[in-house]
Amino acid sequence: MGLAVAYQLALDGHEPVVFEADDRVGGMTATFDFNGLDIERYYHFHCTSDTAFLDVLQELNLADRMRWVETKMGYWYQDKLQPWGNPVALLKFKGLSLAAKIRYGLHAFLSVKRNDWKPLDRVEATGWIRRWVGAEAYEVLWRRLFDYKFYDYTDNLSAAWIWSRIRRIGRSRYSLFREKLGYLDGGSATLLQGLAEAIRKNGGQIRLKSPVRKVVIEDGQVRGVVADGEMEAFDKVVSTVPLPYVARLMPDLPQPILEKFSNKKNIAVVCVIAKLKKPVTENFWLNINDPEMDIPGLVEYTNLRPLDEHVVYVPFYMPGEHPKYGDPDDVFLDKVKRYLKKINPALSDSDFVDIRASRYRYAQPICEPGYLDGVPDAKLPVKGLWAADTSYYYPEDRGISESIGFGRNLAREVVLPT
Repeated sequence: MGLAVAYQLALDGHEPVVFEADDRVGGMTATFDFNGLDIERYYHFHCTSDTAFLDVLQELNLADRMRWVETKMGYWYQDKLQPWGNPVALLKFKGLSLAAKIRYGLHAFLSVKRNDWKPLDRVEATGWIRRWVGAEAYEVLWRRLFDYKFYDYTDNLSAAWIWSRIRRIGRSRYSLFREKLGYLDGGSATLLQGLAEAIRKNGGQIRLKSPVRKVVIEDGQVRGVVADGEMEAFDKVVSTVPLPYVARLMPDLPQPILEKFSNKKNIAVVCVIAKLKKPVTENFWLNINDPEMDIPGLVEYTNLRPLDEHVVYVPFYMPGEHPKYGDPDDVFLDKVKRYLKKINPALSDSDFVDIRASRYRYAQPICEPGYLDGVPDAKLPVKGLWAADTSYYYPEDRGISESIGFGRNLAREVVLPT
C-alpha cells in the first residue's frame, strides 16, 4: 500500500519519500533467498477480478509477465484426500449427507452472486454460515477453518468479511467446474521492482532500513518524521503500517484516536515454506480438517507457478498473544514435516531439500461486525496526516490488488486542496 501511495504521488508530479524499516520493499509481499530461489516469504496469487493490480501491470509494461493457470483444490478429511472446489466434487465428497451438500453449495453460489455487503456488515459470521449450511456442513467444512485461524476470536467476526473471501475465489472461476488463478513471472519481485523503479524515475525516494520512530505533530499540524535519529520536515505524511503501531509512532494524537488504534486486534502468522524433491498433491490449495493438524490448510505453490523443485507454504495463523506464537521455529518445522508425510506417505525426510519459517505479528486484522465504525478516518484530525492499513478496504480481505487500489486513491486524496 505504501508503494502504491508513493507511485501515484510520483506520477502526479510530487516527490514522495518512502521510509522502509526492512532491508527490502514489499512488506508481506517481499521475497527472500530460499536456498538459491528468490521467492515470497508468504504465498500470493492473483484472480481475474484483481483490476487495480492488472491496471498497474499495464502501466509498468509488465502485463506480458502475467500467467494464468487452471488450478485444483482438495480437501483432506478423515485421512482421505478428496477433490474439492466444484459441484461434482461436492456431490462426491465423503463425509456429508446429501442435504448438507445441497445447503453448502447453495450458500456458496448465492455468496458469489451477491454484490451488496452492507446487510452483512453487523452480522456475526459463524452464526450466518450455520444458518445457511446447517450444523453438519459447518462442523465438517467450516469449523476448523475458523478455529485454527482465529481461536478465541472465532465467534466475533463479520459475515461481510467472510462473504468477500467466498466471492473473490468464486469469481476466479471461468466455468462452474474450472478455476483459474494467476502468478507473475518472477514472482512478486517483478511488481515490487517495477513500482520502485517508477517511483525513483519520477522523482521519489525509497530509503531502506530507515524505520520512522515518530511522526512530529505541533499545533494541530504534521511537521515531519524522526528517522535515523534526525527530524526531517514534510508538509504531509501518510502512514501505511499496521494500525497497532500507529499509537507508538504518533503519541501526540488525541487520546480517543490513540485508543481506537490501540484497540484493534490482529492475527499473527508463522508461515513455513518447504522445498521438496516431489509434490505432495496435485492441488494448489488444500483445505484440512484433521484432529492431528493445527492448520486450516496449505498451499502447494508450484501447482500454480512451475519451479524446478516443489514449494509448499504451510501457514499457522493465531492471535499474536497466543502462547503458541512464542514456540521456536523448530516446533513448526517438525509439524510441517509430519503433516506432509501423513498426507503423502511416499514422502520421506530425504525429500525435504530445505524448510524455513517466517513470522509476521500483524498479518491480518480481526474484523468484527461493524468493523469500520471502530477505526478512525484515514484523514486524521491533524493537518497533513493520514493513516491506513489493509483493514481500511474492509470487507475485502488483505491482498495486493486491494492495497494498490486503496493506496492510489489515498494518494489522490492527499493532494486535494484543503
